[in-house]
Amino acid sequence: MRIPFRPHRLSLNIALATGLFVALGLFLRGLLDLEGLWVDVLLVLAVTYATYAWMHRHTAARLARAQKTLRDIRKQRFDELEKAYVRPGDELNTLLWQVYRNGQVLEKEIELFRRTETYRRDFIGNVSHELKTPIFSVRGYAETLLDGALHDPEVSRPFVEKILRNADRLHNLAADLSELSKIETGELKMSRQLFDLPQLITETTELLEAAAEKKEVSIRVRIPSNITTAFGDPERLKQVFVNLIDNGIKYNNAGGHVEVVARMLPDHRIKVTVADNGIGIPSHHLNRVTERFYRVDKSRSRSQGGTGLGLAIVKHILAAHEAQLVIDSQVQRGSTFGFTLPSRVPDAAH
Repeated sequence: MRIPFRPHRLSLNIALATGLFVALGLFLRGLLDLEGLWVDVLLVLAVTYATYAWMHRHTAARLARAQKTLRDIRKQRFDELEKAYVRPGDELNTLLWQVYRNGQVLEKEIELFRRTETYRRDFIGNVSHELKTPIFSVRGYAETLLDGALHDPEVSRPFVEKILRNADRLHNLAADLSELSKIETGELKMSRQLFDLPQLITETTELLEAAAEKKEVSIRVRIPSNITTAFGDPERLKQVFVNLIDNGIKYNNAGGHVEVVARMLPDHRIKVTVADNGIGIPSHHLNRVTERFYRVDKSRSRSQGGTGLGLAIVKHILAAHEAQLVIDSQVQRGSTFGFTLPSRVPDAAH
């Protein structure tokens, strides 16, 4: 097997430059008709200096840039990384290009690590804060009961009910955290299939009728007759509808409504929206409401019994369905949450 000859461009340039300087020196010596040992010595020195000057001009700056860039990368400084960018050329340019590309990769990885570390620190702080409130409440009510209020029926029953509500809140928080963790790590697999979309939405609204009546909010459903089935995991999508409709009820006013609408798109996908005419979300919060524990109004959100994880779960379930949650909202005019689903098995559509 013959290995193709690939000349080393940098070495070839050095050899060509040296040969050119030697030839030029010999030509000048012949032109001037110079002879003698001192002429040969001067010729060697001149060729050596000329080769050094050429090498310095064509390699020293690039080597210095490579060394400085590597030092900056080691110290995690990337402000001057773009200066290491060079166009394709000889092997030294290739080396400098590799230094530049490795610097880009490391910069991205370090930035990702920093964001992950910040996210982890914020997440631990948020979980700790969310746990402290109900735990302190349970402890405070229990201590009051043990201090003598246990035998006072006017105090004991309301306190036990408050302990139960806080225990439910802890249970819901643990369940949502577990659910979100399984979805994000891929441990919870989606079982996608054709299912009856109108029936799923009807079942969901029936589950939330009591909460809606208590808040004096009506639930409306508008699904045209040409929509019968959708493709996805019905159990997980039921969670999506529960979260979105429940939010529409919680953050609404007496006499308000939540409307679930589905319509068929030209590409055989179903556009689903859950809209309410409630308090709405300020525009500067919209790009963060799907983050874990993010609350637009912290005190009001907690009083409604939410864990701060509902929309994060919705976002991840939809992402597993290759769908995106689109949010539109105006303060005191309501919010609309929308996403799309296939109306049939994707393979059958082609």
